[in-house]
Amino acid sequence: MIISVSAACEKLKNDDVVALPTETVYGLAGSIESEKALHKIFKTKSRPFFDPLIVHVCSIEQAKEIVSEWPKIYDVLVKSFWPGPLTVIVNKNDRVSSLISSGLETVAIRVPTGPMLEIIKKVGPLAAPSANKFKKTSPTNSSHVLDEFNSQVSVVEGGPSQIGIESTIITFKDNELHILRPGIVTAQTIKESLKGSLFENCPVLYKESTIAPGQLEEHYRPKLELTTYINQSIDHLSYDNLTYVWKINHDESALVARELYQKLRKADKDLYKRMVISLNFEPDDLWTGIIDRLKKASFHFNRI
Repeated sequence: MIISVSAACEKLKNDDVVALPTETVYGLAGSIESEKALHKIFKTKSRPFFDPLIVHVCSIEQAKEIVSEWPKIYDVLVKSFWPGPLTVIVNKNDRVSSLISSGLETVAIRVPTGPMLEIIKKVGPLAAPSANKFKKTSPTNSSHVLDEFNSQVSVVEGGPSQIGIESTIITFKDNELHILRPGIVTAQTIKESLKGSLFENCPVLYKESTIAPGQLEEHYRPKLELTTYINQSIDHLSYDNLTYVWKINHDESALVARELYQKLRKADKDLYKRMVISLNFEPDDLWTGIIDRLKKASFHFNRI
C-alpha cells in the first residue's frame, strides 16, 4: 500500500516498519529506538542477524549523537557527500542496538536524500537496509517493493531511484580510508574531495570486511540465470528467445547503475530464463560499484 509521509511517520513512531525511497534504492526503515521494529526488519527481509544495518540520520550533528568517536577526516568527506550515497563506519555508542551492528562495536551511518530525510527530521534516526528479501535484487521503485512483499509492506512513493545502486561504504583505519563496498562515490572522487585538506595524502584503498553490509559472494540475485562478460565480446554467441541480452557501452556507467536492478527485475517478470550482460571494454573506477553488483548477482561471471 502506498502511504503519505505523515502516515509513515506515525507508523515509525509506533514500532512499525515502512519502505522509503532514497536516491540509491528503496529501504525498509524502522526507528533505531524500537527493538520491535528492528526485529520486524530482519523478519520481513528473512535477513540473518549477522548482517549489520545502516543507520540513516538527517545531519552530521545527529550522526555524532550515536557514536563514541568521530574521525576528523569524516568532517571533510561529509561536506562533499552528505546528503548522498556515502556511508561511513564509526565506533558506536550505547544508543545503537547490537541488533543494528550485529554485535559489532561499529555502526554504518549516512544521510540520504528525498522523503526519508524529511521523515528522519520528524522521527529520528532510522535503520534501513534495502526493501527486498535477503540476497535478492534491490528495489528502485515502489512497485518493486509491493511485488517483493505481496503488498504487505507500506511504501512512501518517491519515484525511481536516481542512482540505483547502494551507497559506497568506507571506514578509516590505520590512517587509511578503506572502501568496503564500492558505489557511485569512487576512490577517485574521494581523493578529489580531500585535496587542500590535512588529509590530502591519505591513501584510499578498496578492501572487504564483515563490518559492512553487502559482503556475501551471492547477493542482489534475480530468479533467472545471469551471466556477465567483462572486457570481451559476445557477438560470436547465439541465444534463444528466452534469453535477455544487454550490451553495455563504456560511457553509460551512470545509466547502467540507475537501470541495473530495474532490468534484472523486469527480465524476471517477463519470464526470461536467462540474462546475459556484456561489457566489451576494460572498466575504469566509475564502474567499480556496478562490477561489484554484477559479480555478486551473476551465476556465471567471466572477466578477462
